[in-house]
Amino acid sequence: MITIQDFRSLMSCGNDAVRAVTKFGVAAMILVWAFSPAQARAAVEGEAQFVFNTFAFLVWGALVMWMAAGFTMLEAGSVRTKNASMICLKNIGLYSIAGLGYFAVGFNIMYVGVDPGGWFGSLGFLYGTTADEVALLGGEESVAAAVVESGYSAMSYWFFQMVFVATTASIVSGALAERVKLWSFFLFIAVLTAFVYPIVGAWTWAGGWLAELGFKDFAGSTVVHSTGGWAALAGAIMVGPRSGKFRADGSVKATPPSNIPVVTLGVFILWLGWFGFNGGSQLALGGAVDAVAVSNIFANTNLAAAAGVMAALSLSRPVLGRIDLLAGLNGTLAGLVAITAAPDIVQHHWAVVIGAIGGVVCLVSMRLLETLKIDDVVGAVPVHLCTGIWGTLAVCIVGGGSIFAQVVGILAVGVFVFGLSMLLWFAIDRTIGLRVAHDVEAIGQDVGELGIEAYPEFIVVPEED
Repeated sequence: MITIQDFRSLMSCGNDAVRAVTKFGVAAMILVWAFSPAQARAAVEGEAQFVFNTFAFLVWGALVMWMAAGFTMLEAGSVRTKNASMICLKNIGLYSIAGLGYFAVGFNIMYVGVDPGGWFGSLGFLYGTTADEVALLGGEESVAAAVVESGYSAMSYWFFQMVFVATTASIVSGALAERVKLWSFFLFIAVLTAFVYPIVGAWTWAGGWLAELGFKDFAGSTVVHSTGGWAALAGAIMVGPRSGKFRADGSVKATPPSNIPVVTLGVFILWLGWFGFNGGSQLALGGAVDAVAVSNIFANTNLAAAAGVMAALSLSRPVLGRIDLLAGLNGTLAGLVAITAAPDIVQHHWAVVIGAIGGVVCLVSMRLLETLKIDDVVGAVPVHLCTGIWGTLAVCIVGGGSIFAQVVGILAVGVFVFGLSMLLWFAIDRTIGLRVAHDVEAIGQDVGELGIEAYPEFIVVPEED
C-alpha cells in the first residue's frame, strides 16, 4: 500500500514527467474515492440532497418555461400573417398572468392545507419563501437543519409548478386565435390559472378526493392538458368559427399556416421542453433510483413522440386525402401528451404503443371537429384534450391504474372545467364582449387592434368571407 510519505517522496522528485504522472494518479484516486458507492450515497444526503433537488426543480422548470416559446412559434406560424403579432402578445401576456395569479392565490389553493380527500386548499393571499429560509438568508445558521429537512427550496418548487399552469393557459390561446378579443382572453386566463387549474390540481396532485380514489396522472395528461383542452373547447364553441371557415355547402375553407418552418421549430421546442415537463415530475433527484427513473422517463417521452409522428403521417393519406405535414407535427405533440400520464413505465415498448395510438386519436379528432363545425386553429383540442383522455386511460394498461378511478377523474375534471369555462366565456361575452368586430377580423388583429404588423413588408389584404 502506498503511504502519504511515499506520495511526498514522489512529488518532491525533480523529474517533471514523474511529478506530472504522479499528480494525475493522485487526482484519479481522489475521483475514484469520491464516486465510490459509499461516497455516492453520502453525497445525496442532507444539504447535498437539498441542493440537488432544488437545482433540479429550477432546471426542469426552465425547460418547461421554454415551452412558452414553442407554443408562441407554433401558433404564430399556424395563423395567417395578419394575426401573428397578436399571437406573440397573447403568449407573453398569458405567461405573465399565470405567474402572477399562481403567486397570488393559485399555489395556496392547490397545495397549501389540502386535507386528505379534500377539494381545495388555503384561500390565503400570496405565497413566498418560508420563515426558516428567510432566517437562513439573514445569517441564522441555527435554522439550516430545518431548511434542509424540507428537501428543496420553497420557491424552486413554486416555480416548477407555476410553469405547468402557464402550459395549461397556452393551450387555450391557439384554439381561439384570430377572432377573440385580447382583454377578454386575458380575463379568462386570469380565472383559469388562479382558480380553475389549482382546484383540479388540489383534487389530484395535492392528495384531494381524486387522489384518495386512486386516480393516477404522473405529469398531467388530464391535470394539465385535458384541463386546457376543455377550456379551449368551451371557448371555441362560444366564440364561434372564423368568418368563412365553414361554407354554406358544408365544405371547409382551407386556412394553411403562414410559416411552416416556424411551426416546425415550435414543435421541436415543445419536444425539448417536455423532457423537463415529464422528467421533472419525478420531483426529486436525490439518488440512483431517481436518476434511473428520470432516464426512463426521458426515453419513454422521446419514444412516444416519435411513434406519434409516424402513426399520424401513416394515416394522414387515408383520413385527410394527403400526406399531411401538420398532421405529423400534431402527432408529435399527441404522442407527448399521451405518455405524460405514465412516462415512468419501465417497459419501453409500451411508450411506443401509447404514443402511436395518441397520434391516431389526434388525427381522427381533427376530422371530427371539422365535421362538428368547431374551429380550432392549431388543433389544441385534438392534441391536448382527446389525446389527454387516451393517455389517462392508458395508465390502466401499463401504470397500474384503476379504470374506475381514471374514468371518474376524466369525467369530473371535464364536467368541472368545461362547465365553468362555458359560464365564464358566456359572462365575458355578455359584458365586455368575446369576439372582435368583423372588420378587425377581416384586416387582422395586428393592424386592427395593435397597429403593428409582424411582417410589415407584406401588404395586408382583407379576405372575403
